[in-house]
Amino acid sequence: MRILRAALKAADPREAVEAQVRRIRPRRFRNIYVVGAGKAGARMAVALERVRGLPIAGGVVNVKYGHIARLRHIELNECGHPVPDENGMAGARRIAAIVSGAGTNDLVICLISGGASALLPLPAEGISLADKQATTRALLACGADIRELNTVRKHLSAIKGGQLARMASPASVLTLVLSDVVGDDVDAIGSGPTAPDGSTFADALEIVTRYGLSKRLPKSVRQRLERGSAGLLEETPKAGDAVFERTRNILVGNNRSAVESGAGAARALGYKTLVLSTMIEGDTKNVALMHAAIAREVRASGQPGRAPACLISGGETTVTLAREHGLGGRNQEFVLAAAREVAGMENVVLLSAGTDGTDGPTDAAGAIADGLTLKRAAAKGLDAGEILARNDSYHFFEPLGDLVRTGPTGTNVADVHVMLVG
Repeated sequence: MRILRAALKAADPREAVEAQVRRIRPRRFRNIYVVGAGKAGARMAVALERVRGLPIAGGVVNVKYGHIARLRHIELNECGHPVPDENGMAGARRIAAIVSGAGTNDLVICLISGGASALLPLPAEGISLADKQATTRALLACGADIRELNTVRKHLSAIKGGQLARMASPASVLTLVLSDVVGDDVDAIGSGPTAPDGSTFADALEIVTRYGLSKRLPKSVRQRLERGSAGLLEETPKAGDAVFERTRNILVGNNRSAVESGAGAARALGYKTLVLSTMIEGDTKNVALMHAAIAREVRASGQPGRAPACLISGGETTVTLAREHGLGGRNQEFVLAAAREVAGMENVVLLSAGTDGTDGPTDAAGAIADGLTLKRAAAKGLDAGEILARNDSYHFFEPLGDLVRTGPTGTNVADVHVMLVG
């Protein structure tokens, strides 16, 4: 937990946001507006309001329910995640109105962090909110990764994929981005509302087809992607488009900074520490098996490092939901899958947590387990294999008291996995 807390502290966007905003010369602009979306939106907005002499004319930032703070000039609009809702759409409309009204002498500061794709729903013409909700649920359930999910979202939206920058032009736009995406591609974070979009309608249609969703999605969604692929609809703005001439996108934090800070804390605690990767993707169960195998290798051969060892990694995995599924999230499922592989081993502990403090649709950030977890669970009548098969990891760890609960952290830079081999 000390290692996790160090990672979370490094992921706090406040100082980085303040540093960037202090470089602004307010007198250059007639008005400064603040808009945005994401799970870290409240913390980022607090940082803006702490900068003295920054004349904020107003603004709206969409945040997840419960992820709030006290502000004077910027309004926080609570809304749904991971499935968008009416509150999110209402906030997105207000944001669109603010930036559309900005002029040549105005500055729009846009705050984007993980979760912005769901928290900023403004359906394109002919697409309803219900259509977007159904599409989001289908993509989440089939195991599509965040880039695939966002590629589809951009082409069903009137605001994502650079279209917010198009609305704001000719105003100046400064977007501060907190990355929850492996590789930190700005056009993928929050579906890149102010970044050139490298994806196309054809890419979105191919993703839908590859996952066998063509007949499961609303007719309006299929028709829009097909018409766009045929060149009958305007594409999202691409690199070189004039709308980006006065737009800057600046990265203020990412998973790597969090993982490296956690690694530093582990070394201070006396562990020989190895950062495996900050670009972990793929199926949660498979990734967990790989991590557990490395822990077993440390115990058996002292490779890739001798005990006491800390193996730490970061990224964002995906879960494919069973038809009849329970409650959980990718971090809880990671720990449960790994716990089965280290069962019976002494002095092996593993933790996985989402840096935003919420793992899936639960109140936990993740979970923690060791070599005795399955034995303790069996004593309570819990079958790890059966529970894992139906994605019900929350109800495995809750009775054991092994859920990791941090509450909303004010940041979001994907996930942190920690394994200790004593």
